[in-house]
Amino acid sequence: MNSKSKLPLSLEFFPPKTPEGAEKLAAVRRALYAVRPQFCSVTYGAGGSTQEGTWATVQAIRADGVEGVPHFSCLGTTRAVARTTLQQFKDAGVKRIVALRGDLPSGYGAYGEFRYASELVEFIRTETGDHFHIEVAAYPETHPQAKSPQADLLAFAIKAKAGASSAITQYFYNTDAYFRFVDDAHALGVDIDIVPGIMPITNSSQLIRFSEACGAEIPRWIRRRLEAFGDDRASIQSFGLDVVTDLVDQLRTAGVPGLHFYAMNQSAPVLEICRRLGLA
Repeated sequence: MNSKSKLPLSLEFFPPKTPEGAEKLAAVRRALYAVRPQFCSVTYGAGGSTQEGTWATVQAIRADGVEGVPHFSCLGTTRAVARTTLQQFKDAGVKRIVALRGDLPSGYGAYGEFRYASELVEFIRTETGDHFHIEVAAYPETHPQAKSPQADLLAFAIKAKAGASSAITQYFYNTDAYFRFVDDAHALGVDIDIVPGIMPITNSSQLIRFSEACGAEIPRWIRRRLEAFGDDRASIQSFGLDVVTDLVDQLRTAGVPGLHFYAMNQSAPVLEICRRLGLA
């Protein structure tokens, strides 16, 4: 095994909504454990809409013998609820969490007792000390609700200085955006690892929809190629594998601290990318 194949990998799943979905995800996880993930995180719905599903999936991953990591979103919640949730995590032996602001639940007219992820990070540190490794989000191409790129960068620096252990980025297809963000963060005194988030390309309409919502840019040449394929799923997936494999290879060659794959509850794309690069 060469040194490059030891690059830490992590995976992200979303909570299934049906028993059939849970069975499918269990099979996907078993297949993906071939890449020996450092941990597997599980997303969290607005206002706790999937909190039970998140926790059930985290527990299933932990039962598999892999570190399961819950996303913990703070908008619309209270310090008392957050304190109870943190205690639940501690009692279960959870050592790592992904701390996020999240989206304001529909029907809520106020933020709750937390407005920003930095406030949640600070609260976790105050309540639990160094018990948790706290992951936070980073946006190389700027959070869609940020007032400006500089304001977004400063918000990230505040999260880091509030006690974040490391960061995972929103996905991107332009490595320059990632490297610039890392350099700018370091210039502000941020010294935590910033791990690039990787989104395989398997469905063009889904990717375009996600990207518009989260502020991730699809470079024009990629978008035009995807549009030209129309409904030809095989060509979209083949092209997507080539693009993302090259992206990951560039990042690995540059010495990134790890790779975080947004698996979208599928195993084949991540496995193929890792196979091509000798990461599996």
